[in-house]
Amino acid sequence: MADSKSVKMTDSAAKSGAAAGQAAVGEKTGAAAVQTAGAEKTGAVPTLEVKNLSISFGGLKAVDGFNVVIEKGQLYGLIGPNGAGKTTVFNLLTGVYKPDTGVILLDGKNITGKKTIEINQEGIARTFQNIRLFKDLSVLDNVKAGLHNHHKYSTLEGILRLPSFYKVEKEMNERAMELLSVFDLDKECDYKASNLPYGKQRKLEIARALATDPKLLLLDEPAAGMNPNETAELMETIRFVREKFDMTILLIEHDMKLVAGICERLTVLNFGQVLTQGETSEVLNDRRVITAYLGE
Repeated sequence: MADSKSVKMTDSAAKSGAAAGQAAVGEKTGAAAVQTAGAEKTGAVPTLEVKNLSISFGGLKAVDGFNVVIEKGQLYGLIGPNGAGKTTVFNLLTGVYKPDTGVILLDGKNITGKKTIEINQEGIARTFQNIRLFKDLSVLDNVKAGLHNHHKYSTLEGILRLPSFYKVEKEMNERAMELLSVFDLDKECDYKASNLPYGKQRKLEIARALATDPKLLLLDEPAAGMNPNETAELMETIRFVREKFDMTILLIEHDMKLVAGICERLTVLNFGQVLTQGETSEVLNDRRVITAYLGE
């Protein structure tokens, strides 16, 4: 299972996966209840709690009754076959889509239906499967773009270059360089983002996301397009980010070696529904998960 690839499911696998998904509806509710009960027992408020999240497109239920609880500091994985609804979940969490039903709580605060910029300001930052940097801007300016949530000056102050403008710019430059130094990108601060190697572009995208000072970092297939050496380095980067920034991380990934190597808990989506969730080793050895991925 650890070596499974992103496989297109056959029709027979789709049928068996759908049946398994239906059978797991009760189990998914139970798993969510267990996680919630654990949070209540310790008195801790989860970083992210999602209840009964659903959305349809043209009558097709893309996400159906999604539940998850992610505790502070967890490194959590969201996996499933192509088309299972994983990126749709990310789009719901970040305000790209508005859910038909359900509630999204960030540190206990309801952020359901808020705009993308508002959700980012509340504390959710995201990277994308296809890296989305400002490729013609410098490495430094890419990180500074993420700092505008917390370092601001008015348009007039910027146009007139008032002392307040230079003060904020100095603060932003210093903070951006601190973040670049963490990722060993400070020496390339003046490079165009497009001139960085692929692995460093991914690091830059993570650094820019962290510049918004998030509570929850969403990584959408961070290993996509990477060779094994780059993937191994990425694993270390993700672990480092969690420890260095005391960060809660939710990632989508098809590379099962990466998932098995860093994720503490997993939720598996199939046909928009939660197939199962729990400890990583248990989930990856679940026969239904293997069937959903490989059609066995």
